Amino acid sequence: MTNQSPMLQDRTALVTGASRGIGRAIANLLAAQGGRIAVHFGSDGDAAEAVRRELATDGHVILQADLARPQEAAALPDRAADALGRLDMVINNAGIFVPHDIGALDAESWQKAWDRTIAVNLTAPSLIMHGAVPHLEKCGGGHLVNITSRGAFRGEPEAPAYGAAKAGLNSLTQSLAIKLAPKRIHLVAVAPGWVLTDMTESFLNGSAGEGIRGQSPLNRTANADEVAQVVLLAVSGRADALTGGIIDVNCASYLR
Repeated sequence: MTNQSPMLQDRTALVTGASRGIGRAIANLLAAQGGRIAVHFGSDGDAAEAVRRELATDGHVILQADLARPQEAAALPDRAADALGRLDMVINNAGIFVPHDIGALDAESWQKAWDRTIAVNLTAPSLIMHGAVPHLEKCGGGHLVNITSRGAFRGEPEAPAYGAAKAGLNSLTQSLAIKLAPKRIHLVAVAPGWVLTDMTESFLNGSAGEGIRGQSPLNRTANADEVAQVVLLAVSGRADALTGGIIDVNCASYLR
């Protein structure tokens, strides 16, 4: 029996928000499958460097960018391609969740929360994909994966801009899946619910945890490694019929 080559051997990926949580799990899994990773981070360079060091094999890089700044988001694909030598795939994972109660905020505060959420969660991924397409074309095609949320469907009453941004990102994924298909560029959205990570563990293990887990008939949440496995399938080249799809990863806590 011969050993199979890693799924992503000689391929490269930009993973945004890769210094922790879901992004870290994605970066680790893609690297374990032979990929070389550009680990993007916003502010915690030490955490990003720790992720880079823990990745399998060599040739990984870290890149800082404030995704609330359009020019920095737009520049990321070129920077990743320059650092890695090429760019085969992008995983838009970075996002922010800013609570903003419509009944408790004045107009200026509401607008501020709205603008920052949309900038990071929707505008930045659109700019990154725009910048990535020429690089993927040079590789003969590639993959773009957007991490969205079940909140795009069930609503986010405490952070409506988050739900709106993720709904927009789902729609953008589907629009570009059609537009870019002739270029052999495949797009998938992955929509988790609550995910157990180092960031959410204390909350999920607190007083709210039982109620959150109870939303699922499995009485649990997903974990970051499960989300990463779905991303791996989407970029593997072994299931490109998924293009244009939105894959729920929420333990049946919300069905549509």
